[in-house]
Amino acid sequence: MAQAWACVRANLRLSAGARLFDQWLAPIALVDGEDVQDIRLTLPSAFMTTWVKSHYADRLLHEFRAVLPGVRSVEIDTAPRVAPVQVIAAPVVEAAPAPAVVAPVAAPIASQDGGEAAERPALDPRLTFDRFVVDPSNMVALNAARALAQPGPVRFSPLFLHGGTGQGKTHLMNAIAHDFLASHPNARVMLMSAERFMFEFVAAMRARDTFAFKARLRSCDLLLIDDLQFIAGKDATQEEFFHTVNEIMAAGKRLVIAADRAPQALDGVEPRILGRLSAGLVADIRPSSPELRHAVLMRRIADMPDVKVPGEVIEMLASRITSSIRELEGALTRVTAYAMLTGETIDMAFAQATLGDMLRGAQRRVTIDQIQKAVADHFEMKPLDLVSARRARAVARPRQIAMYLAKRLTTRSLPEIGRKFGGRDHSTVIHAVRRIEELRDTDRDVDGAVRVLLGQLEG
Repeated sequence: MAQAWACVRANLRLSAGARLFDQWLAPIALVDGEDVQDIRLTLPSAFMTTWVKSHYADRLLHEFRAVLPGVRSVEIDTAPRVAPVQVIAAPVVEAAPAPAVVAPVAAPIASQDGGEAAERPALDPRLTFDRFVVDPSNMVALNAARALAQPGPVRFSPLFLHGGTGQGKTHLMNAIAHDFLASHPNARVMLMSAERFMFEFVAAMRARDTFAFKARLRSCDLLLIDDLQFIAGKDATQEEFFHTVNEIMAAGKRLVIAADRAPQALDGVEPRILGRLSAGLVADIRPSSPELRHAVLMRRIADMPDVKVPGEVIEMLASRITSSIRELEGALTRVTAYAMLTGETIDMAFAQATLGDMLRGAQRRVTIDQIQKAVADHFEMKPLDLVSARRARAVARPRQIAMYLAKRLTTRSLPEIGRKFGGRDHSTVIHAVRRIEELRDTDRDVDGAVRVLLGQLEG
């Protein structure tokens, strides 16, 4: 049962995406029991239980039946009264460890000298500098992260890391926190997502206790904020974030910010915030090379001495799954977990059968960044125009076409597409898709442009 549950979790992480999985599915616990036909799962709160039941009850039953055909039902309850089954450790993604993104900051720990307690973040122990696989695409970001974590005077702050999803930003943030705490054991360190920052700030406002929230963040010796793009358009949150950044920088403390794009491309974020962030060191993580993907796989396989993965399977994974390191590691996890559960030997046929849908999707997958670049080139404009606030027809129509293509050619949700176009609402994406569908029937120029772009992107 524990092995089956590990496989189910790995599949859910792949299908749901790291952010949704970390927030809603990671807290699910499998209740120990002898009945392998009626599965019992628990969640720590009634709210989470209701959400998972309404959104994932059928999917959980399907995933369990995929590995245990005899399963009849999956029951989801709140507040386990018996000890849950311990989940088998498996290789997890580099860039989205569950605790670092969604878990609240752990309770303070008393300092060694009996003074004020030190803040302790929930870090993934596997995400360290030693385990970060480096090549020219991420070397600058790695060296900058190491320099900021070193003891002594702060050489630069803030450090702004940007790159595509699943390329290692969160790995580096965890590594910075690990290294800094090793040399400053009594330091106050916080690692949270911008979404969590917003959630806690709103909760503090509702509770009329913003002073404690501000004091907790601004007293940090090292503050790390991930996924900054999610506060785009949130005026109250940005106001508080701006003052927090100012306080941290004025005190000469360390600040690390990560986002999926460079500061200048973060449409919907106040210019004064972008000015502060650009004043430090901006380091990008470029898309992974085949050599880096191969090295990541070899590093993960080295952590599993009992698993034998042929070289041809490694080469196939490194060459076919190119969208992110996260998805690459997920594919390796899936292959090794299925081999463990079925007792079969990993070879090319087994890997292709296990990853059939994933490999077919990876073969024809198009990213929103690629769509934006293709549309910008076709209409002789800058990609930044597509994510800007400009509403001129010469910009708005290509933006609608790009949103239409993103909906048609990618698996991203409407809110995700909206965020990639300057933090726009999902209703804006719906309107754009419907408008282009209408124009393709009546406007030959729009239909011709869409056909040309579809040929380029799908080809």
